[in-house]
Amino acid sequence: MGYRALMISDKIDLSVRRLGLGEPGDAELTRSIAIEAPVSVEVGGIAYAVMMATPADMEDYAVGFALGEGLIETADQIGRIDVHAIEGGWALRIWLPPERNAIALDRARKRVSESSCGLCGIENIEEVLRPLPPVTARIATGRDAIATALVTLGDHQPLGRATGAVHAAAFCSPDGTIRLAREDVGRHNALDKLIGAMARAGTDPASGFILLSARCSYELVEKTVRAGCPMLVTVSAPTSLATERAVQAGLTLVALARTDSALIVSDPHGMIA
Repeated sequence: MGYRALMISDKIDLSVRRLGLGEPGDAELTRSIAIEAPVSVEVGGIAYAVMMATPADMEDYAVGFALGEGLIETADQIGRIDVHAIEGGWALRIWLPPERNAIALDRARKRVSESSCGLCGIENIEEVLRPLPPVTARIATGRDAIATALVTLGDHQPLGRATGAVHAAAFCSPDGTIRLAREDVGRHNALDKLIGAMARAGTDPASGFILLSARCSYELVEKTVRAGCPMLVTVSAPTSLATERAVQAGLTLVALARTDSALIVSDPHGMIA
């Protein structure tokens, strides 16, 4: 088997042999596969984390990651973002003003694991379960909007169509029109990229809802709430903690969303008509 790098940095071509099982027809094929690479995140020159991610839309990822980690409050607090190919992966360097660098240094000292799971730098269970800010935004939406977003999501997944191996995160208007979308091998990374792209574009998360092609874990609920978005729709089921955190924060949560049905897990403000 051989690898041939493409001009873009999100997938490569792989030579494979199709093996006929239930139906005959062995064949030599070329398939696109998504790139999964170590990304070393550095903040103010400090090694902060190593994530496994798809090295595309890295500036969006940097902003979304910094927002999600609480290192910044707005995108304009980032001074500069540098992205470099290094031996074995990529380096993502985020430069902040001195007062923000101090926050990053404190977090870096506390980090106990290197992952995108949302637990990095958290020292005890109480911190995991700390109260979320209440969701104050409201939108008027409904089942037709959810159905529209689901039907059109595939149009915003070029990497997913090519590889079948990545997650997508999309921001939708209340009528279901997809305004922005990002993809990554990691569902957390895809959402970070989306939130970063919205921040860079000046798109208000309170003005619509987020759609994810992923299992609804509690970290995705927390990222959505902290971004200030009032509603999260996922194509897979939620975990128990994701449900609890959504209810506590007042987030409208819709799960197992398919073109024929969806489950309203939480809709405390009656936003879904």
